[in-house]
Amino acid sequence: MDSGIKELLSNDAVVYGATQIFDALSDLTRFLILSTLMEGDKSVSELQEACNVSQSAISHQLRLLRDRSLVTARRDGQRVIYSLADDHVGLLIGIGLEHAAEEV
Repeated sequence: MDSGIKELLSNDAVVYGATQIFDALSDLTRFLILSTLMEGDKSVSELQEACNVSQSAISHQLRLLRDRSLVTARRDGQRVIYSLADDHVGLLIGIGLEHAAEEV
């Protein structure tokens, strides 16, 4: 095991943060939101349409994703535009999909 990983594993706050990220990824709606944001920035209404869930459900899930630092939000007039927080989020989604595809 890489010594950098060993060091991270010894930090309870980092390990807890990682478990919170994987918990967020384990929900289908949140996974769809993040996958959609891999295509580019989207508004709540665009995410609602892409994920086929209610506006309140999207807003609730986006709040959780923001709290876990997986997405960021910015205002564009009356709309709020969401994007992936960084490239790591897209990598996690991609790795998860590739790993799942090995089982199919």
